[in-house]
Amino acid sequence: MRRKIKIKRDLKPDINYQSLKLAKFTNYIMESGKKNIARGIVADCMAVIKEKAKVENPLELFETALKNATPAMEVRSRRVGGANYQVPREVRPERKQALSMKWIIDAARSKKGKPIHEKLADEIIAASKNEGEAVKKRENVHKMAEANKAFAHFAW
Repeated sequence: MRRKIKIKRDLKPDINYQSLKLAKFTNYIMESGKKNIARGIVADCMAVIKEKAKVENPLELFETALKNATPAMEVRSRRVGGANYQVPREVRPERKQALSMKWIIDAARSKKGKPIHEKLADEIIAASKNEGEAVKKRENVHKMAEANKAFAHFAW
């Protein structure tokens, strides 16, 4: 029996920057349905980016950071004949965006000692320069995919 097809809801752009990606990012930051708090965090984060990086439009820096943290390949576990293989697969575009956002947020949350909007801003600035934990995570995922290239024929 087929699985029910998920209905994708339309997302409204961010209030301040009119960006769909930033609205999605806000939703990933949100915890327990507290969207206004998440919006405040993102707005404060963008203000900190504007101040620290001395850029006119922090949205461009944000987009660069997302692009730098986006994976092209990942490994998926596949069971073949009693053995589990890590099979390298190309990542779908929606998942690429989701992974890069989650990695940036997780990297910011793992740090200690500062408010979340400052930690997020630091991680976004670092990712835009191809540095930071989120970019390191992408590199590790790519290394895993490269190391398991021999099992690529199990992908179907």
